[in-house]
Amino acid sequence: MPSPRVRPASPPANPENEGFIRVRGARENNLRDVDVDVPRDCIVAFTGVSGSGKSSLAFGTIFAEAQRRFLESVAPYARRLIAQGTTPHVDSITGLPPAVALQQRRGAPSSRSTVGTLTTLSNSVRMLYSRAGSYPQGAARLESDSFSPNTVAGACPRCHGMGVAHEVTEASAVRDDSLTIREGAISAWPGAWQGKNLRDVTAGLGYDIDRPWRELGREERDWLLFTEEQPVVEVHPQRDRVAKPYKGRFWSARQFVMHTLADSQSESQRTKVLQFVESGPCSLCGGSGLTRAALAVTVAGLTIAEVNGLTLADLAAMLNPIASLEHAAPATSRASSGEGTEVSVAIARDLLGRVEVLTGLGLGYLSLDRATPTLSPGEMQRLRIATQLRSGLFGVVYVLDEPSAGLHPADAEPLIEVLESLRASGNSVFVVEHDMDIVRRADWIVDVGPGAGAGGGEVLYSGPVEGLAEIEASVTRRFLQPTPHRPAGHALRAPVDWLRLRDVTLHNLDHLDADVPLGVLTAVTGVSGSGKSTLVGRVLAERGTEHPLVDRVVQVDQRAIGRTPRSNLATYTGLFDAVRAAFAATPDAAARGWSAGRFSFNVVGGRCEVCQGEGYVSVELLFLPGSWAPCPECHGTRYNRETLEVLWHGASIADVLGMTVEEAAPFLAEVPAASRALETLHQVGLGYLRLGQPAPQLSGGEAQRIKLATELQRARSGHTLYLLDEPTTGLHPADVELLVVQLERLVDAGNTVVLVEHSMPVVAAADHVIDMGPAGGVEGGRIVASGTPHAVAAEARSRTAPYLGRHLSA
Repeated sequence: MPSPRVRPASPPANPENEGFIRVRGARENNLRDVDVDVPRDCIVAFTGVSGSGKSSLAFGTIFAEAQRRFLESVAPYARRLIAQGTTPHVDSITGLPPAVALQQRRGAPSSRSTVGTLTTLSNSVRMLYSRAGSYPQGAARLESDSFSPNTVAGACPRCHGMGVAHEVTEASAVRDDSLTIREGAISAWPGAWQGKNLRDVTAGLGYDIDRPWRELGREERDWLLFTEEQPVVEVHPQRDRVAKPYKGRFWSARQFVMHTLADSQSESQRTKVLQFVESGPCSLCGGSGLTRAALAVTVAGLTIAEVNGLTLADLAAMLNPIASLEHAAPATSRASSGEGTEVSVAIARDLLGRVEVLTGLGLGYLSLDRATPTLSPGEMQRLRIATQLRSGLFGVVYVLDEPSAGLHPADAEPLIEVLESLRASGNSVFVVEHDMDIVRRADWIVDVGPGAGAGGGEVLYSGPVEGLAEIEASVTRRFLQPTPHRPAGHALRAPVDWLRLRDVTLHNLDHLDADVPLGVLTAVTGVSGSGKSTLVGRVLAERGTEHPLVDRVVQVDQRAIGRTPRSNLATYTGLFDAVRAAFAATPDAAARGWSAGRFSFNVVGGRCEVCQGEGYVSVELLFLPGSWAPCPECHGTRYNRETLEVLWHGASIADVLGMTVEEAAPFLAEVPAASRALETLHQVGLGYLRLGQPAPQLSGGEAQRIKLATELQRARSGHTLYLLDEPTTGLHPADVELLVVQLERLVDAGNTVVLVEHSMPVVAAADHVIDMGPAGGVEGGRIVASGTPHAVAAEARSRTAPYLGRHLSA
């Protein structure tokens, strides 16, 4: 029965019921004709179990409509250059200001994307060096682009701005110098006929190919390995498949390797020649990726490469004297140094203000040249929030997707201050949030539910936070007060043995000794940048099997389960194979002679050929951005008409893919393989996902739980080390309880589970805790405390202790 909606009176500050965003008839995704009033100029928390519809309301409806209205003011020609979302399904929204969305998304794995480029701080640093740097006497002033390794003007000509050079050396190209060229001394040359051709060309050039390599002169060896010349000689083949003489071109070892790396379309060929190069910091630019002209310019005695390598805290200290100058000199175009000028002071002050926001958020240990793929989701989120905080916008709705995700409770404190600063600046802050510490600090709460998928989509409550306690249908209300997570009387497990790691040095781990218990549930905690992911994701992943009681190591990470829409929940877990086999076994399919392959949307025969099994087709519009629309032939089902005629218990194969896990469980109960998969998916809190949900639409937390569910399906023989990185990301506290039960099932089956975690209820439920710290970056990398949750909570040096103790004593 649908739960009654509660519509409290408007806040006392708005007695005339003004200052609200009024949403009427929202039907986006699973929202059921929702009407809700949300106050402006407040921090509003949207809560509910995973899949309840809170993101559909906050992002899919409110933000999407604000973006649509803004883009309507943009010229149609310019609009096609902007990525646009779909028009939300809603009757009306009034009182809606412009909106900015900050969603959880992982940066593309590119080493060219850094903290500096993400925050645009690099732009200001380059401008500082261009306009205010000290140049060598007589050197021409450089434009700001000349200080970027990502531009033609600034990139080192040898490493092309990457900072890493791939060099072919004699040691890498010649593995056995006792061999002759005919015997294959030059290992970097290709094999088969192409290698024989190069040996014949070398002989035609007058080189002795039957003399051991080590006996050739230095000049001869260097020419054969490194020359850029490509002479052509006539080759007279003997006992070869080429009957007539031909013109053969010479390639040195370096030429051949570099040509293959740059131009070969074969991944296997590129991988093969990589063994013949030595990679390291580029000798021309020192690993900076910049030209020598850019590296000759200094500010405060430092090159731009040195400044990019400073921590943000040290960068602030370097900028402070420049920004504090009160009597700056006017800039002149002919001066060799711009330091101390009005321009340098203005740029430095702006830069310092932006850096101080980041250090205030606890990110002072990061450097501008830190690659974004190495950042945690929490670090990425804070960097984006800090960028918006300095924008100075007024009257904007900021819609944030779990801003606390990936944050230690100590790091969440300054985050709350940032949200309050945005509100104090005249903005509205809407957060989709599962962290109850953040929710308790909000001015208003919109609770969506009561369940997930078809069981959700209703606004159960919209009002002041304390009023949620009266809503019996709300799953969220019981979590607003801290409660002990481990049931009373549940004894801690004793380790069966220990994995002892000694003298570990990696990233900020410096000669670390760590003892990891086996046969128990261990939580690794600590502030961002303290070394948790390095210890678990790198060290344990590589050295876990060193112990005789560990047969295999399984990393359950947040990387996507597939890159294209053709990969989905059903295909990844393997349950779709069982479903297709069930359809192929029907009398109708058997009469037509169809196998399970007929029911795949990736194979010619069963799929719709108009959209080739995609379900959608691209629509190109003149002066407007192209968009995707349901296929006019199959209407989004992905299959042709004949395939859809085959029914299993009254449903087509497309109908099954459209079911949620919760809906499919009873429907597929008589298909054992599918039933097991659906049961484990439901147990990890994914009952709301559709079986055909495309992989790119899944969050990192959802992808991780799908992998965990897939692992839970397998026969558990024990002696497996499971490594998880923040598995509670994106989970409502009620779903966290389900996840902890499944992790304990793995441990009870004789396995070991080690997880990086910031959720204190989960840490309190662990058998053992390893707390890293005491801070991030160079100030971290040490084990501050290790032991039972109560033992760690009593450690005065631990930044985790007070937050953990609060949950243990609740």
